[in-house]
Amino acid sequence: MNELIIRPATTEDAGIILSFIRELAVYEKEPDAVVATEQDIVNNLFNPETTTKALIGLSNGQPVGFAVYFLNFSTWLGQDGMFLEDLYVSPDQRGRGFGKAMLKHLAQLAVERGCGRFEWNVLDWNEPAIRFYESLGAKAQSEWVGYRLEGQSLANLAGK
Repeated sequence: MNELIIRPATTEDAGIILSFIRELAVYEKEPDAVVATEQDIVNNLFNPETTTKALIGLSNGQPVGFAVYFLNFSTWLGQDGMFLEDLYVSPDQRGRGFGKAMLKHLAQLAVERGCGRFEWNVLDWNEPAIRFYESLGAKAQSEWVGYRLEGQSLANLAGK
């Protein structure tokens, strides 16, 4: 494997992050779902008030993947947790250990911050990812069902 450099993303990475997001959406069979712009990435991912962070993985100086994560809080543990929103490695770079290296880096960050959990979601049809995560010791949380409010439903609940 070529050496992987993992570094915090900067505003200069907004374009490559958006490109990776679009590639991920194609992989997840939702190519038209991405409405984010490069300016949205700059304004929101790099806002000084956000708890969301991004990492860029580089091999031979070229971006090969990214991760976006944020901290949450477990009331039962009384500790912060880390939630991985997205992890993506370019298709031509998969199988070289970059995904595992990114997860290991994130796990180290979580441990350094005193997080009691490191969690993420995976689509139920994504067997390669499921096998990969389970090979690392991750366990599926089948007792929870995710819910989402967005768009007009979110605005309606907010009274807007």
